[in-house]
Amino acid sequence: MSVKHPIIVITGSSGAGTSTVRTTFEEIFRREGVVPAIVNFQRVPIVDTSNPFTARHIKSQDESMLVIRFRDPRGVDFPYLLSMLKESFMSRANTIVCPGGKMPLAMQLIFTPMIWRLMERRRQA
Repeated sequence: MSVKHPIIVITGSSGAGTSTVRTTFEEIFRREGVVPAIVNFQRVPIVDTSNPFTARHIKSQDESMLVIRFRDPRGVDFPYLLSMLKESFMSRANTIVCPGGKMPLAMQLIFTPMIWRLMERRRQA
């Protein structure tokens, strides 16, 4: 995040156009000299999805895992997040994996402190 231009960007892996949108935003941020906080949330099914004709509905959150990747993990309290997101684990130094149903809680735990810091910086400016 930039003190001058505090921006939070949430990117996802929904399929069509995701990389184009991400590339566009990255170019805008580069041109404007803004350093965004980028957190990627991706739900990955853990059930068989090989035959689209047998899949009659969208997979539920309980049938998926949530992969959360931080582009810049500095300042992220990983031990706290792991303790709050039950059944979660670190797959890499900047990545947490947890059950898909934990997405709302994960977003709240991750973004609330960021928003508080932004508000505090605004008060100090």
